[in-house]
Order: sequence, then C-alpha cells, then structure tokens
Amino acid sequence: MAIGLPGNLAKQNLRRSGSGSNKSTSRFQNVPKGFLAVYVGAESQKKRFVVPVSYLSQPSFQDLLSMAEEEFGFDHPMGGLTIPCSEETFTHIASCLSRS
Repeated sequence: MAIGLPGNLAKQNLRRSGSGSNKSTSRFQNVPKGFLAVYVGAESQKKRFVVPVSYLSQPSFQDLLSMAEEEFGFDHPMGGLTIPCSEETFTHIASCLSRS
C-alpha cells in the first residue's frame, strides 16, 4: 500500500505495510527483492514501511541509521530495523530521497 506522499515516484518507492491476519508471517512477507522493512513512530504505535535498499547509501538515511544504532544498538524492539523518529520526519526524508 502506498502512502500519501507528493509525486508518483515517492508512492512507488515508499510503502507502508498493511497489517495482515497472521502477524508472525506477514511481518516477513510482502518485502519484495531490493527492499527492506523498517519500523517508525512513537513507542506505542510503530508503523512498518518497506523502502528500497538504495536508501541505505544516502547520507540522510544513514543519519537515521546512526540514530537507530545509538538508541537500540543491535537489539531492535520490533525484531526488525527500528528508526527512532516520528512518522512525519521519516516520510519527509523518504520523499526527498525518492526525488533524488
């Protein structure tokens, strides 16, 4: 499912994952080759996004990864990569990355 970001490219590159009926298996499914899942948002309401692996080489995304490393180290609470920022901040950064 695409989220409401400006531009078609942003919608193609950043996807918010829907919650499936079987959360234990849906967490690992629906991540196409060349993408990775990240969890973003407030402690009690994390949202799962699927982003292209090409974001990993972008300086602004690497800043988010550094924040995640400082906060969680290698022990991420959701079992996947957790980014400690607001959903709005993350979608803004991701929309800028999709334009470049």
